[in-house]
Amino acid sequence: MKATRTILIGLVSVAAALAAGHLVAGLVSPLASPFLAVGNTAIDLTPHPVKDFAVRTFGENDKLVLLAGMAVVLAALGVVAGLVSRRSPWPGTALAGVLGLLGIAAVLARPTTTAWSVIAPLASLVVGVAAFRWLWSQAPVVAQGRRKFLLSTAAIAAGAGLAAVGGQLLAGRVDVEASRRGIKLRPEETAPEIPFDADFAREGTPTFLTPNEKFYRVDTALTVPRLRAEDWRMRVHGMVDNEMVLTYDDLLRRPLVEKTITLVCVSNEVGGPYISTSNFIGVSLPDLLRDAGVRPGADQLATRSVDGWTCGTPVESIMAPGSNAMLAIGMNGEPLPLERGFPVRMVVPGLYGYVSATKWLVDMELTTFDAFDPYWAQRGWGKKAPVKVMSRVDRPKSFERVPAGRFVVAGIAWAQHTGIDGVEVRVDGGPWQKTTLSTEVNVDTWRMWRIELDLKPGNHTVECRATDRKGYTQTNERAAPIPDGATGWHSMVFTSVG
Repeated sequence: MKATRTILIGLVSVAAALAAGHLVAGLVSPLASPFLAVGNTAIDLTPHPVKDFAVRTFGENDKLVLLAGMAVVLAALGVVAGLVSRRSPWPGTALAGVLGLLGIAAVLARPTTTAWSVIAPLASLVVGVAAFRWLWSQAPVVAQGRRKFLLSTAAIAAGAGLAAVGGQLLAGRVDVEASRRGIKLRPEETAPEIPFDADFAREGTPTFLTPNEKFYRVDTALTVPRLRAEDWRMRVHGMVDNEMVLTYDDLLRRPLVEKTITLVCVSNEVGGPYISTSNFIGVSLPDLLRDAGVRPGADQLATRSVDGWTCGTPVESIMAPGSNAMLAIGMNGEPLPLERGFPVRMVVPGLYGYVSATKWLVDMELTTFDAFDPYWAQRGWGKKAPVKVMSRVDRPKSFERVPAGRFVVAGIAWAQHTGIDGVEVRVDGGPWQKTTLSTEVNVDTWRMWRIELDLKPGNHTVECRATDRKGYTQTNERAAPIPDGATGWHSMVFTSVG
């Protein structure tokens, strides 16, 4: 049989298998899609250096790149299945079966798997094998049968396309946006108005509050969970005196507070973009835990997302006076956007997000660090992860050409729970110079800085370092983000032209 025909058979069979699994997953659970399950498993098994490279290189598009890469690999396997089956359908059948079994194993390995979930990868396996065998039997050796074969192939390809679209529509049938639109947030305690001079946005820093659509996103979810507020439930259990099951209405009946808080991701390299600030609206997490009655010895709050991701937060950080820890249901005056954790997420200032900011939250268990290792702790990351004192140059940009003479250099700094006392810069290794700080909003937020410099024509390097209120000055010792946050001075290389 011609190689072009068997390659086409392999490609169409792979497409049919994936589409069938996606369609059935749309009926039983979107997370049961074998394609997504394999992707999530790949994320779990990817070594740290590869994950760091993906985040640095592709940013928030890292998941899209992963899915595209998986599609390319599966297409290549379809080509291989076709090439090895020119004389007999059995090699391709065996390869299709192996891929189907891998899909089943990936779905079974997910923490959200139910008895129904396995139906989706089973459908993928059956359809993939059946499509390959049937198309191979239809592929003629003689030219007269070419038209029949092409029609059969086109029919299966079209069916696969319709199934994929149908699965996507079924997965999105939960009208989460309507649920969001029906929520009115009226906090009893509102955040103070942001002062005009809280940022130097006109001189190159970010605006003090980050618009919701620009708030950074780093998580392991290949698809954004779709959970309506009306369907949301959260269990509070473990080492507590009073177990609770809370609904969204239960949260709305509690006093709502609004707090201005900066969140930062541990994946942030020195000078990285994964830091944002918002007015979060929610309920006090310390008050909630006091109502549950935290038993002596409980030092970790283990939280779980609806997609099975787990997080562990030090209880002492949550219960510390003035912690401002909350279950957030709103950002910047509106309900949480889907990508930011709707309907409910956790926010604990002063800790990196992987130990403090569970999105799509559905479960809270009081436990101990000895008894439970959450997702990233299982992979060797730090367990408590306080945010480190850091600063960043935002203006000028790297390799930017700027006018010689008087020029404003500006950036941001943060030291949550302690506050920034000062930021210094130096040019070309010269003496450190104090910058002007913006008005402080609170110690749980970033703070902007600026300085006017006289620059001679030529190439320059500007560095910055911050000092917190306890007198600790940011170290120049370089450390990678993993396991508990990057360190080092940020610098920019630029050119002054006269």
